[in-house]
Amino acid sequence: MGNMDGKAVEELSTTECHQWYKKFMTECPSGQLTLYEFKQFFGLKNLSPAANNYVEQMFETFDFNKDGSMDFMEYVAALSLVLKGKVDQKLRWYFKLYDVDGNGCIDRGELLNIIRAIRAINRCNEKMTAEEFTNIVFDKIDINGDGELSLEEFLDGVQKDEELLEILTRSLDLTHIVRLIQNDGRNP
Repeated sequence: MGNMDGKAVEELSTTECHQWYKKFMTECPSGQLTLYEFKQFFGLKNLSPAANNYVEQMFETFDFNKDGSMDFMEYVAALSLVLKGKVDQKLRWYFKLYDVDGNGCIDRGELLNIIRAIRAINRCNEKMTAEEFTNIVFDKIDINGDGELSLEEFLDGVQKDEELLEILTRSLDLTHIVRLIQNDGRNP
């Protein structure tokens, strides 16, 4: 079974867990959520190639035991992390999500592609383009100027810059998913 810190899951109310379990088992009676079902579950259809890659990367970061599917515990841990996790926990997850090639660093191309994909899915109304945002991130937090962000640079830089933290948090706002879960798949 998937496992995170445990702390994030413990912060969920019994009602929330029950709602999430009901939605999960209604959509996935097998108890295992595949990538295809994940996309269907969250209404992610007709995605651009960049958005599709982002969704696949998100799914892989949520598949904690790397068995190709999400069980209920992985599902709860993932939603709890994104919706209720502490800033440091979320930033570590964002880093893992953005580090597409898994080399321990985020380069400009990875960040740019992820930001474009996130905006395509979440329909963000940001004032700056994805390119401008990527440049700002690197200008502000690539301390050693090597064109890559280490986990340490990312955590330190984003935590010290309220604007970057706010934009990253807003771009990964999944409250619409919680509303769907709470309303049994119907938009409120």
